[in-house]
Amino acid sequence: MTAVHRAVLEAQGPVLQFDQPLIEQDRLSDIPVVVNLFGTKERVAAGLGVTPDGLEGLGEFLAALRAPTPPDGLRDALSRWPMLKAALATRPKIVRSAPVQSVVHSGAGVDLSTLPVQTHWPGDAGPLITWPVVVTRPYSSEPENTGRYNAGVYRVQVLDRDRLIMRWLPHRGGAAHHRSWAQRNEKMPVAIVLGADPATLLSAALPLPETVSELTFAGALNGARPRLVPAKTVPLYVPADAEIVLEGWVSATDTAPEGPFGDHTGYYNPAEPFPVMQVSAVTHRNAPLYLSTYTGRPPDEPAIIGEVFNRLALPTIRAQIPEVRDLWLPPAACSYRIAAVSIDKRYPGQARRVMMALWGMLPQFSYTKMIIAVDDDIDPGNWDDIAWALATRMDPSRDVMMLENTPMDYLDFASPQAGLAGKMGIDATTKIGSETSREWGSVMHTSDADMAFADKLVGRILPELRK
Repeated sequence: MTAVHRAVLEAQGPVLQFDQPLIEQDRLSDIPVVVNLFGTKERVAAGLGVTPDGLEGLGEFLAALRAPTPPDGLRDALSRWPMLKAALATRPKIVRSAPVQSVVHSGAGVDLSTLPVQTHWPGDAGPLITWPVVVTRPYSSEPENTGRYNAGVYRVQVLDRDRLIMRWLPHRGGAAHHRSWAQRNEKMPVAIVLGADPATLLSAALPLPETVSELTFAGALNGARPRLVPAKTVPLYVPADAEIVLEGWVSATDTAPEGPFGDHTGYYNPAEPFPVMQVSAVTHRNAPLYLSTYTGRPPDEPAIIGEVFNRLALPTIRAQIPEVRDLWLPPAACSYRIAAVSIDKRYPGQARRVMMALWGMLPQFSYTKMIIAVDDDIDPGNWDDIAWALATRMDPSRDVMMLENTPMDYLDFASPQAGLAGKMGIDATTKIGSETSREWGSVMHTSDADMAFADKLVGRILPELRK
């Protein structure tokens, strides 16, 4: 299934549904598997409730959530009404019955082997849930206070018929909540939502401010209040219209080796201990669907989502670093390991200041091992433009900045130590003022009049070039 999925994704093909997935030998599942939901940037944008052209507006909304400013007069207040309406829509609507609880298996009736959870790569340790929305809350909160919930997309390994392994890294919200329960030696209630609506799933992956609940923010994307229902066996509320929910308790102390599994780097990551979840109930719709994906060397769905999130992050970045004009995180570089940024350069040393600001701004950039800064006449998303800037505006002895012992994704096997690595900043901007003692050359440009003449003449000689 992974091989079929990857071939269709690389061809920018449609969403796929496997009607009768083979679980083992002759045993078929009656739960269809859906993959490639986010296989194109257009489908990711649709999941966020906008067209690709509307991503900039949504990015500005996210930037305003991080640093809201008071309305400046009536005109500005009215212009902010769509944001206010979206914010109000995040208040959840609590219901007492829900499609996701049409069928309930609890206690001895729980059997995770009935779910068509994929084993994606030949070297994988076993079945791996790849699109779970994991819902948690901190120890000090009440179940009704959904504003304090965290919803994150983590890797979940199926251990046996009623146990799972939760792979959440220490800096993620779910891990922070787990620590708050473990410090009191208490197990933590968890709900794993499988087949959440696209807005909820993407909200769980978005880098939202810590004060904004991912679960309820989906209401802003959908333009409607999210419907939540009390879980059957844990003190949590869950999305009422999801396909499947796994309820249970994560131990304060029990761990099991998770992995190895193929990861977004294109390598298998080693097995490591992570907390164990005891599943207390499985609830689902009548005739549910199981949503799945794979992670591997790009392209994959997370890389495509990362390209869209890159565009969403631009307004937030510009609000903090106004001289930034554009930013590109090449998907082939595992989405965030390399960044190219174009700036409106005005003073010596500005490129280095921007690079250091990016590394310290968002948690995602702490894992970016190389930043290439270019002028605003360079398209940072065009490797040919970047190569020309590197070849003509960068001197290795002067324009390369090296840092040591900085945070790094521990899955980066190139790092000398797990979790610690160097960073490189390359200043490929035009050198001005005290940055150089030479007179800089002038970039060649064809005049507008000559370009217009050429376009008109070529259009007459080779009309097919105009198509």
